[in-house]
Amino acid sequence: QVQLVESGGKLVQAGDSLRLSCAASGRTFSRYVMAWFRQAPGKEREFVAAISLSGRTTNYADSVKGRFTISRDNAKNTVYLQMNSLKPEDTAVYYCAANSRIMSVYYKDYGYWGQGTQVTVSS
Repeated sequence: QVQLVESGGKLVQAGDSLRLSCAASGRTFSRYVMAWFRQAPGKEREFVAAISLSGRTTNYADSVKGRFTISRDNAKNTVYLQMNSLKPEDTAVYYCAANSRIMSVYYKDYGYWGQGTQVTVSS
């Protein structure tokens, strides 16, 4: 099992940068594919980015490609989401997720979730 705690969300202006962190408990962090999802009010939870066990492979939603970067530090049991050139449409609750099987863009494939951190981008 793994427990996830996100941090770093806040109110920023359009064009700003922000880095989210997700700290995982347990000693098996390196065995989990990690991902970030987000959910805006009235919308479904959507995939943002995922990273492989080693960190060598990443995948991004088209809407964030070139602006967001996912990374992980297995020694610190932490996954990050660096968000640059933020837009008002990036406003959402951002969730960290983990699964032990595949790099997936579907939230139903992830069995472990954090509580979320709010990111608000003002125009």
